Amino acid sequence: MVGLPGAGKTTRARRIAEERGALRLTPDDWMLPLFGAAEAEAEGKRDVLEGRMLWLALEAVRLGTDVVVDYGCWSRQERSAIRWLAEAEGACFRMLYLPVDDRTQRARIARRWETAPDETFPMTEAEILDGRAHFEEPDAAELAGLGAVEGPPPGWTDWRAWAANRWPSFG
Repeated sequence: MVGLPGAGKTTRARRIAEERGALRLTPDDWMLPLFGAAEAEAEGKRDVLEGRMLWLALEAVRLGTDVVVDYGCWSRQERSAIRWLAEAEGACFRMLYLPVDDRTQRARIARRWETAPDETFPMTEAEILDGRAHFEEPDAAELAGLGAVEGPPPGWTDWRAWAANRWPSFG
C-alpha cells in the first residue's frame, strides 16, 4: 500500500486481506497498543516494528501466504526494497497507490480522530505538510511494475542490506 495518511490505505488493505485470505501488516494497529499515542514515532520504534513486520511478511510469503504490507511507503527506495525482497522470495509483488487530495486528506484525518481516537494518532498541520513534502509519488512505470528493480543506492551491496539499515530489526 502506498499513500499518505487519510488516503484510505488501511481500509483498502482490510478489504484485500479479507478477500484474499491474506495476512495484513499495518504498523498503526500495533504502535498504539504497544507504545501509546505519545510514543508513536519516538526513538525509532516504528522503524523497528516495521522491520519485524517486513521479516514476518517474507516468512509468510515463503509459506505461500499472501501478505498486504500497509506501510504508506513514501519513498521510492522503500518501495524498491520491498519489491526486490518479495520477488527474491518468488512472490508476485503488486503495488497499490491511493492518491489523496489535500482537502480530502484533512477531512479524513479529522473524522478519524473524532470517531476513533483510540485507533489513530493525532496529526498536526506541520506533520501533514511535512508528509506531503517528503512523499515521492510513484510514476506509471513503478506502478505497473515494469522492468527489474533498479539497484540500491550507492554504498549498498543489495536491497537486503539497505532494508536492514532502514528497518533495524529486519536483518
